[in-house]
Amino acid sequence: MSEFDQDLDVRGLNCPLPIIKARKAINALDAGQILRVVATDPGSVKDFEAFAKQTGNELLESSEGSGEFTFRLKKG
Repeated sequence: MSEFDQDLDVRGLNCPLPIIKARKAINALDAGQILRVVATDPGSVKDFEAFAKQTGNELLESSEGSGEFTFRLKKG
């Protein structure tokens, strides 16, 4: 089993598009499933922290490497 149920690539997109696409993707998942998001927008770090709090989803991971930001969100 992989570390996530769905993968979302939003590299090259700027706020608010990564959040909009992530909201749509996570809404399609079942409770407990995990969405992995890969972004290049530095603002996405704060955006995804706020998104998790506002939507009741859990931010399991937020990491950065090579100019890319990876997030793993667990649907609440």
